[in-house]
Amino acid sequence: MNKLTFLIPVIVVAIAALLSSIFIVDEREKALVLQFGQIKSVKEEPGLAFKVPLIQEVVRYDDRILSLDTDEIEVTPSDDRRLVVDAFARYRIADVVQFRQAVGIGGIGAAEDRLMSILNAQIREVLGSEQVTSDTILSPDRRALVERIRDQSRSSALALGLDVVDVQLKQTALPTQNLEATFARMRAEREREAADEIARGNEAAQRVRAQADRTVVELTSDASRESEIVRGEADAARSRIFADAYGADEGFFDFYRSLTAYERALKGENSSMVISPDGEFFNYLNGSGNIGGEARP
Repeated sequence: MNKLTFLIPVIVVAIAALLSSIFIVDEREKALVLQFGQIKSVKEEPGLAFKVPLIQEVVRYDDRILSLDTDEIEVTPSDDRRLVVDAFARYRIADVVQFRQAVGIGGIGAAEDRLMSILNAQIREVLGSEQVTSDTILSPDRRALVERIRDQSRSSALALGLDVVDVQLKQTALPTQNLEATFARMRAEREREAADEIARGNEAAQRVRAQADRTVVELTSDASRESEIVRGEADAARSRIFADAYGADEGFFDFYRSLTAYERALKGENSSMVISPDGEFFNYLNGSGNIGGEARP
């Protein structure tokens, strides 16, 4: 009985010691086995692992890709046009031993503070270089700049045991105090461009209008010349016809001309004339005229 009483506590302690010596490494994490603060082993593969109870402890680190948002900072490109920039990075703990030695017990919080300092320094260095302007930062060409920031940050972060997977710029904007001045300058530039376009349009309109006026004058002149030619030819033809008619029958031609004169003189309401009846005007009305060379009765 006394022997059984002694064995039960021993068995319980043994079981407790065995259980405390076993730990599970999740597939999403890595683990370090520490003994009095010194690294004794690294557990990177998922599954069961063992440690010395009471003497050793297990420190776990996330093995997934993590995100870090940087604070807003101001950068001044080569054209002295200040920009407010903030970025985010994706990183992972690549070397847990190096990570533990670099940040100590501060863990992931201390590592992110130091990584943020690295990122901000690289952002200032790359975006503030002599070859970079604000237009380059705000254009699609900034992809090459972001890759430079990532590569240089990765080189610096390796000392922390971190691998910088990606860096992206979330915001590249003008400082608030510069926005109004920038908008005013942009507005002035657009107004100047609009005035230039209006001036060029007016100049083009004047050229088109002058060409149209010239064309009208030329067409009118050509039409007038052609009409005068046609009128002259018509008058000549009429005169020739009259001459031929007069030569063929002078009496009939005189009769025709007298009838035309009567028509014109007695046109409309003008039917009264004060004239001597013995005048030649009434030769064909009083029968003294002749037609075809014969006297009329």
